[in-house]
Amino acid sequence: MSTLSRAVFAALVVATFGAFFVAQRLKNEPTVIQNFYRLKVFSPNSDGRLDRTKFTFLLKQADDVDVDLVNAGGDVVRALADDRTMRPYRALSLPWDGTDDAGRPVPDGVYRARVTLRREGRSIVVPKSVRKDTAPPRPRVLSVGPESSEAAEILPARGGAPARIRFDAPGRRRKVTIWRTDGAAVPERVTSSGVTPLPDDATSWEWAGTVNGRRVRPGTYLAVVESRDEAGNIGFSVPVRDGVPRLEFGRKLPGRAGITVRYLGVQPPSNPVIAGEPADVFVDSRGEPWRYTLRRVGEAQVIRRSARSGTRPRLRLRAPRATGVYLLEVRTRLRKVRVPIVVQANVPVGRVLVVLPWITWQGRNRVDDDGDGRPNTLAAGVGVRADRLFAGDGLPVDFAIREAPVLSFLDRTRRDYDLTTDIALARGVGPKLDEFTGLLIAGDARWLPARLGARLRRFARGGGTVVSLGTESLRRQVDLVGEGRQRLVRPTNATRADLFGAVLRPVERTPTELTVADDRIELFAGDEGVFPGVTAYEATERLDGGARLAADAVTTQGRLVIVGARIGRGLVVRTGIPDFAQRLTPRPESAALMNRLWVLMSRGVGER
Repeated sequence: MSTLSRAVFAALVVATFGAFFVAQRLKNEPTVIQNFYRLKVFSPNSDGRLDRTKFTFLLKQADDVDVDLVNAGGDVVRALADDRTMRPYRALSLPWDGTDDAGRPVPDGVYRARVTLRREGRSIVVPKSVRKDTAPPRPRVLSVGPESSEAAEILPARGGAPARIRFDAPGRRRKVTIWRTDGAAVPERVTSSGVTPLPDDATSWEWAGTVNGRRVRPGTYLAVVESRDEAGNIGFSVPVRDGVPRLEFGRKLPGRAGITVRYLGVQPPSNPVIAGEPADVFVDSRGEPWRYTLRRVGEAQVIRRSARSGTRPRLRLRAPRATGVYLLEVRTRLRKVRVPIVVQANVPVGRVLVVLPWITWQGRNRVDDDGDGRPNTLAAGVGVRADRLFAGDGLPVDFAIREAPVLSFLDRTRRDYDLTTDIALARGVGPKLDEFTGLLIAGDARWLPARLGARLRRFARGGGTVVSLGTESLRRQVDLVGEGRQRLVRPTNATRADLFGAVLRPVERTPTELTVADDRIELFAGDEGVFPGVTAYEATERLDGGARLAADAVTTQGRLVIVGARIGRGLVVRTGIPDFAQRLTPRPESAALMNRLWVLMSRGVGER
């Protein structure tokens, strides 16, 4: 090594040691800004927890200061103080709500205070940062079991085992809450994991389907996991509003956090059973012994009963030999469920086909198909399975006040008719429309597949008579898909006009009296032309699509309610009264109208 090289090396060593000692001296020297305090993290999201932070500090010497907040890139996002005079060792406290000078929220991230000392002519960026964090943690329900499945966990489980809710919940103060989602308009809180949060490392919690030791009501339940992060943000495993799970139209809930509480359930076949033929009915009694009885709708006489009780899940039932709807009642020691069994003749009977709205029955059936914790209903915009157990007492919604009185009236007046369901028609199972002259839709047929709707229009235009006894009907579509056409998906909202061109007004629940205004088809022949005591009605605003008014009964305000319209060579009649089926027995004018409708449906094209 040369003399010059040794000299340069020695100079570098001396300079390094000198810099080190200077840095140490500066580090140990008290800073100008002292006692600097701020929240390390805050969450300005208006939830009342850590919504603001404060920057508090002292100066050793008096000065005039500007205080700005800068982001990670050094850009100023907010001026907190401008030319503020500070006395020595007098604290200055400056709040910040996470917004810029214009009051707009700044992005989540790391921010620092930059203090400008005007008298000294220098600025200091304080090393201690604050983190704005408004993103809540995202807990997830991983499974509800004892075993993971595609459907909801069902309680009570065999052997009395509770449902184990397994979850992943970042953060702390973990909690599980159970909500009932099939009851009121908004979910109802049932119980939770307790006032004291679960341990921060908890990954599961168990629920036995009880509250204070008592079993909860049957229905659909949802387990919601929540946790809190360092910033005070609370995250939930499902979308919430004001702490309550939010059930949005057309959207499933994330994960599979559903629990179905069921003590007895019965699943009848969706296609009509051929008279005299066997049919399989699924019975879920949760292991309890059960018996059954069978009787015709509207009749008290039991025509068949089980010889002994059993716990088997399948009932092999031979259908009666007469067309009609039968009620299968299954009983355990404490509970009973009734479901409709639709029986169809093996050859067409009569000239009128009565259609039951099975699609609407299942579309309003509040059962959780897929285990997400919310009922699958077409009314909620969520797809449903066509074959599933009916919730509650087993009867479809409004069956006792819509379809049952109509069927009882037809049987009591000894009408010859054949019977099917709309889903069987859509599947091409059973009798064909062209085998009949009339079609009676006995209830609220709210959803129909588009192809079936087109077939009904062709039937009417070709000379058939279609009578719709329902309201809010024939205005929505749904797709029937899957193997065996078992899934009802993509339900639409209601259109103003039904599939026959009647533009309808919402059901109005105002008492009125209907009087016949026009009758060119003798629709009201045989009565006095007055329908008193109407408590609600669905008025027709006008007829579109080539439909021509042929008969009508109107309110005292002149609104069309009972409407007969010509469609091509055929006829379509809407009664427009929600409780029309219930009026058939006590109201002679309603029975007379039903008798006249039967005459019109029974006539062929050439007989009108």
